[in-house]
Amino acid sequence: MKFRDVIGQEEAKRQLLQLVAEGRVPHAMLFCGPLGCGKMALAMAFASFLLGERDDDDADQHAAAAAMPPLTADKRRSAEAMLAKWGHPDLFFSYPVIKPAGTSSEHKMESDDFARQWNEMICKSPYFSMANWLTAMGAANQQPIIGVGESNALVRKLSMKSSQGGYKVCIIWLPERMNGECANSMLKLIEEPPHQTVFIMVCEEPEKLLETIRSRTQRFDFKRIDTPSMEQTLIDKRYVAPDMAHRIARVANGNWLAAEAELDAGNENRLFLDMFIMLMRLAYMRKIKDLKKWSEAVAGYGRERQKSMLAYFGRLIRENFMYNFHKPELNYMTAEEENFSKNFARFINEANVVELSELYERGIRDIGQNANAKIVFFDIALKTIVLLIQK
Repeated sequence: MKFRDVIGQEEAKRQLLQLVAEGRVPHAMLFCGPLGCGKMALAMAFASFLLGERDDDDADQHAAAAAMPPLTADKRRSAEAMLAKWGHPDLFFSYPVIKPAGTSSEHKMESDDFARQWNEMICKSPYFSMANWLTAMGAANQQPIIGVGESNALVRKLSMKSSQGGYKVCIIWLPERMNGECANSMLKLIEEPPHQTVFIMVCEEPEKLLETIRSRTQRFDFKRIDTPSMEQTLIDKRYVAPDMAHRIARVANGNWLAAEAELDAGNENRLFLDMFIMLMRLAYMRKIKDLKKWSEAVAGYGRERQKSMLAYFGRLIRENFMYNFHKPELNYMTAEEENFSKNFARFINEANVVELSELYERGIRDIGQNANAKIVFFDIALKTIVLLIQK
């Protein structure tokens, strides 16, 4: 994968290549940024560059490559062929996995247990979410983690010499999902890294990562994808009409995953919008029995989907509050969302916007802490009744 395949993020690309050109590549890097900004895509492009993939017509890459050991034409072709299928022997991926039912209690899960599913997913696109990964693994209600089996496997793999005589790169996706035992093992590995090994940690919630690990990495905070780049990619790569591409890019707000969701006729956000509309209508009519049924229905979703839904609810509350100012440039809604908001927005105001937003944020926290989903959602439904009255 080449840097040109990363959507936008031109400043980030130059920053990473400058590190190579100046011989300052950190042995442990922490890539942070909002969901869908392309952190993983940047990590994969940077890893590919370090392992031999190049864009000859890019001046920044040419300058960076000049500071690295020269590659023969054969070695470069070989590296690019292996990276095309993400099968380079000096590239290692680490990621959270579930423990399938029936797995022996003695077996320590590691990334290799789901290597086929992972490879299939990243070959499709470097832009993906936890929801995509859960689907690829066939997970039900499990929350994937990175356990000690994975840290043991990495110690074993990275102790070997580079097969190509250059860098070894380990990309760790969502390191904040490491359990305590794994995190402590990884800390030792990062403190005393094997020769010419680069760790790239792609993090969604860096505050949940062990402080001692954070302090031993160089952090890079990436911005959302700029709207013009996203708009142009929708036109060039997804063949979307310019006016529609403009609207989708604004609604996505720098999140390529959200842009792709809008292109999917059966996307998850449409389900979330239906559930939001149902909740608000039932709460307004104070139909307690129906709200209980609503709570039981959403309690059947997996926990990751439940958290995504509550985050969506929070966004709609903010958008409906802004809708009341009658300034279209402040709103980032789809046509379906805006159609509902024409009549609903007047119910969201200074008296309840903060409380409703906090209600959904607490719900995300409670679901993440394995609270009973039926209780969490029924509590949300009942409190929504009270808050809608404050109009």
